Amino acid sequence: MQTSSSLAHNGDLPAPVHESQNNGTPAPSVADSMREYTFPLRRLKRVMHDSSKTPLLLVACGSFSPITYLHLRMFEMAADYVKFNTEFEIVGGYLSPVSDAYKKAGLASAEHRVRMCELATDQTSDWLMVDPWEAMKKDYSPTAQVLDHFEHEINMVQEGVATSTGERKNVRVALLAGADLIQTMSTPGVWSDKDLDHILGRYGSFIVERTGTDIDDALASLQPWKENIYVIQQLIQNDVSSTKIRLFLRREMSVRYLVPAPVIRYIEEHDLYEDDGAASSHSVDKSEAKE
Repeated sequence: MQTSSSLAHNGDLPAPVHESQNNGTPAPSVADSMREYTFPLRRLKRVMHDSSKTPLLLVACGSFSPITYLHLRMFEMAADYVKFNTEFEIVGGYLSPVSDAYKKAGLASAEHRVRMCELATDQTSDWLMVDPWEAMKKDYSPTAQVLDHFEHEINMVQEGVATSTGERKNVRVALLAGADLIQTMSTPGVWSDKDLDHILGRYGSFIVERTGTDIDDALASLQPWKENIYVIQQLIQNDVSSTKIRLFLRREMSVRYLVPAPVIRYIEEHDLYEDDGAASSHSVDKSEAKE
């Protein structure tokens, strides 16, 4: 297990990149998007800066209903951790919203959630991307299958990334998640050993500590994969969650500075989260804790 107790500050965030705007144009339907699907590559780093390092791709799976600043901050915290504590070099970061088949209370449609993630990343980041592949699926996709998808697209289709000398290197794909996910992984009967070995053994995970979660206790039962679990401490505590955001919205309370401004506008324009819905509890697959 790798831990970080102090991370250096690596400067201000880059200026916003306005690659797509919500000018009143409706988001394409999931069905249309599925027919037109291409794996997003526009912000993938194609050539590494340091050829001696291992290229790393971070993937965050979740509901993102709605996406919050903490979801985005997780990538920045992970980037700092990787820079100062590992021999990896990040070449990209992806959000992968879960499909509508997840059937979780408060889950907006995949079309809306993908669009909100796109608005958030396009206007606040210069390296994060949104892959709608999982969201488009009719059926629920387990996390292991989603990571396999990224592995295929990056290392099989794209043949990895290049080094400064022209050599091609396979990219290490890893799951980025909050500590609550690791807590479910350590709970008997929730995840199968096969899935745990596939996710933590083959890919690995970067885990951001979360208020109220005893991560040391959770990690105690995951010792077979401890070398592939990297724990990132939150130096500035943030316990914002999509659940709390939905509660605020139902109560007509402000969520400004908790959620990116373009996402707030999108929520208002489409009357989202006026009630939390009565979606059934998740019965498709208990092996996830997607927020």
